[in-house]
Formats: sequence, structure tokens, C-alpha cells
Amino acid sequence: MLRRAVIYFKEVDLSDPAGQEPGSSRALLHTVAKLYYLSNIPQNEIARQLGLSTATISRLLKRAREDGIVQIEVRELVGPEELAHDLERKLGLKRVIVADVPEANAVTLLAGAVSTCLIDAELHPGSVVAIGWGRAVRDIIQAGLQRIPGVVTVPANGGMQETAEHFQINEFVRLAAEQMGGTPRFLHAPYLPSAALRQAFLSDASSRETIALWDKVEAALVGIGLPHVSPTPGQLGVTPDERLLTSAVGDVIRHYFDIHGQMVPWDGADRLIALSVEQLREIPSVIGVAVSAAKAAAIIGAARSRLINILVTDVRTALAVLDLCA
Repeated sequence: MLRRAVIYFKEVDLSDPAGQEPGSSRALLHTVAKLYYLSNIPQNEIARQLGLSTATISRLLKRAREDGIVQIEVRELVGPEELAHDLERKLGLKRVIVADVPEANAVTLLAGAVSTCLIDAELHPGSVVAIGWGRAVRDIIQAGLQRIPGVVTVPANGGMQETAEHFQINEFVRLAAEQMGGTPRFLHAPYLPSAALRQAFLSDASSRETIALWDKVEAALVGIGLPHVSPTPGQLGVTPDERLLTSAVGDVIRHYFDIHGQMVPWDGADRLIALSVEQLREIPSVIGVAVSAAKAAAIIGAARSRLINILVTDVRTALAVLDLCA
């Protein structure tokens, strides 16, 4: 069971009242509180940065609590199973697994839960499993999946020409097949070709053979991405149009959605070589894996858009999602 402490910051008038004690202005109280509670900076380091004593920082933090700038609430004990049931009910998902795992390597420690979902999908020899890309999928597969002999693994989208490790989708497909005792089918195509090149790839016999399996997928493993409004290290090529998707809260294999689950169109969506939105919604078990409070809105949007119907996450992320749903 878990005890949860939540810290709230009160909106305050940061102007200094006349005659207020030097070194204890509302603005300073707010600054010290943010550094300590939001940035997790130790009191001695805050003192060094602001040129104050550690005792003064301690006094200011106490004053911030007394003045209501910081409010700390200790919530009732909540267990992972209860969190999972709450998420299933609020997001309309058929299954949620919430694991109480350490923040470090959290995704890797969710591999067992993902395997459980795949096994419970009642896959059999010849069943098709689609594999997406991204850091979460990479970490899950590197941790290892349990054996489900005879399955066929296929990429959920093209990925050729991407150099970052977490976009090597054909390698994920190969490793997943090796771990489960199945057979891999590869897709040697980019995720976003030009319109002319897309037709060429779709006309290729080997590409057609793999893409035809998308209509037979019984389970899929995908990550839940964040919007691409600004460049980040290791990010695959993002089009200028994608950076303008200010209403999008996330994506599943480059299908963007808002927090209400409405799909967000962009110039390129019709050129994707990937499972379509309609195909994803027809798959009996689409397992979305996501860990990070920053992904709370994306998780909600992915569930409401019906691009996933199973969620595997950790306690911290589950709490953040429930807070945003409240």
C-alpha cells in the first residue's frame, strides 16, 4: 500500500507589503518553496544560490506553509490494484495493470506485466502480434517477453532510415519473435515516404505480404508518445506540420489525438506506412505502455481515442492520470 503526499502552490500577491521584514517577502517565499518542493533542490544548495543561511531557508519554508503558499495533503492509502480499477472505469479500458516499481528502470520492470497481457490474449500458433517503436517498447523487449510459441511478429509501422536505437522497429520484431519462439516478418519501408514512394513501397511484393498481416493482428504492443512541438535528442524526423499540432497531447505510431480522444489531422497522416486508426481499433488487445507523469494527458487521449484498450504503467503515472481525470 502507498501513502501519497501532494503539494499545492497557492496563487499569491507577490508584491511586498510596506514595512515587511527584509528577507521574507512573499516573492522570496514563493521562490524558495518552488526550488525546494518542485525542483527538489536541497536547502543548503538553495541557501548558496540565494546568498542566505540554511537556517533562513528553513524558516522561509516554514513560513510558506503557514501562509498557505504551500499546502501539503496526505491522501488515504491506495494500492496498485485499486488504482488499476479506477483507471479502467474512468478511461473505459478493458484492462489496466499498475505496478509498484522503482522510478529507475520502471519500464523495464513492466515487461512481466506486458507478457501477462500477451498470454491472456490467448494467442496461438499463427497469431499475429504487431510491435510498435519508441523507448518504452525498446525497454520492454530488451527486458524480455515470455514464450508464446508459433506467433508471427510484424512491425506496426515502417521505420527504415531512422538511426536512433528506439526506432529500430525491425530489430524489435526480430527480438520479440526470438523471445516468444515465433516467426518475424519485416517491413523494409520508411514510416513517412512521399506520396509517390509510398505507392512504390506498397507495390513491392515483400511489403504487401507484411502489410496484409495487419488485418489479422490479434495483439499489439505500442508506446504512447508526446507531441513533437520542439526538437529533442534522439527524436526521429518531425515535419514542420507536426510541430504545429498544438491541440495534440500525444500519439500512437504517429496517429495524433487530443485529450478528448479526437484525432488531430496533419499533413502526412495519409502518407504513413503504419497500422491505420481503424485497424488499431479492431485489434482485440492493444497494449499501451507509458511511464511518466508528463504523459498523463497523452494516456487519457490514447484511451479515449480507442487506439489502446489495455494500459500498463506504474503507480506514479497512474496517480497523475487520475488527478488529471478528476
